[in-house]
Amino acid sequence: MWVKTRLGIMMFLQYAIWGAWAPVLSEYLQNNLGFNGIQTGMIYSLLPLATIIAPFVGGQIADRYFSSEKIIAFLQIAGGGLLIWISTMSDYKTMAWAMLFYCLLYAPTLAITNSIAFINLKNSEKEFGQIRVWGTIGWIAAGLGLAAWRNIAGTGGGIAMKGDTLLLAGLFSVIMGFFAFGLPHTPPKKEGAKPWAFIEALKMMKDKNFLIFIIISFVVATELMFYYILTAPFLRSPKIGVSQANLPGVMVIAQIAEIFVMALLLPYLIKRIGIRKILVLGVLAWPLRYIIFAIGSPSWLVIASLALHGFCFVFFFVAAFIYVDIVAPSDVRHSAQSLITLVTYGFGNYIGSLFAGKVQSHFTSGGITNWTGVFIVPVILTLLCALAFLLFFKDKRADSIQSRS
Repeated sequence: MWVKTRLGIMMFLQYAIWGAWAPVLSEYLQNNLGFNGIQTGMIYSLLPLATIIAPFVGGQIADRYFSSEKIIAFLQIAGGGLLIWISTMSDYKTMAWAMLFYCLLYAPTLAITNSIAFINLKNSEKEFGQIRVWGTIGWIAAGLGLAAWRNIAGTGGGIAMKGDTLLLAGLFSVIMGFFAFGLPHTPPKKEGAKPWAFIEALKMMKDKNFLIFIIISFVVATELMFYYILTAPFLRSPKIGVSQANLPGVMVIAQIAEIFVMALLLPYLIKRIGIRKILVLGVLAWPLRYIIFAIGSPSWLVIASLALHGFCFVFFFVAAFIYVDIVAPSDVRHSAQSLITLVTYGFGNYIGSLFAGKVQSHFTSGGITNWTGVFIVPVILTLLCALAFLLFFKDKRADSIQSRS
């Protein structure tokens, strides 16, 4: 139980760091520092870019050279100190380079924390969702804590808006770094292992089913950015009419659903229907949500459909990490997690960010966006992904997970 408690705290802090700055940094950059949209977009693209560059290096080190908890400790303490320094910056170029360096420190921890959890859980297929849900709780807690701070301190040019979002993330990161020394000892697997773990992870794509899984994961990850980037302006549009004051509360529906699905439904269904059918349900939830967005009425249905994010994210992405952990050889698990992180949070989110922005621009004229046109694009692409998954993904190892749960 103490191991699971420590792993839960690890996930809480890991995603509290990200949740402290990602949802509101753009407002600070534009309204307080005067950055334009392109500059803001560039800052936000740095984490996906770092996720392309860094995870294999981190996975290689964790698989071959140093214990995972020590790597997490070093990366988070260094990253936290850097974030606290960035919170004092106002020059775009200086901040952009510093944020790139920070993201290169943070990106490997996304995969390594997953691996630490999988390795130290007795039944990872059943228990991982119950651990990972604390990451979502940490994300929500960071946002609510920041909101409470701003209400107490005031936002009228006082201390509250002077980089507080980055300062809070930095503090969480330093706490995470020192906490990591108390995580379960997770040494590298050196015995009989080939030296280049990430090459062995890449070789997993020789398997037809794993390759299909990787390709579909990439495409779905690009469509995830339609939700992350465009949902807020869509809900604020006259067609839906959510007020600016109510927008944060409405968006929390997705995180509440995510907690419910991850903590309760995922472990329950893995035992009964297996991981492959869960992945099928996950990939089918994506076009359903975007169809509702494309129709755009009634407003209450659009708002209620935010709850589908729990199924979209958990049943596909969280289940994907579980699947990769099960099919990967034991001595390349870190690098295998780095591979799926690279494909989804890296290439997928980076290209998806650019793609979603271009699609919105294409369907916007005179300052008015045709949201039906915008969301038809992810409807088509996610439907194709669902069809391809149903037709071509036949991995018997995924079906066997049910009996092991």
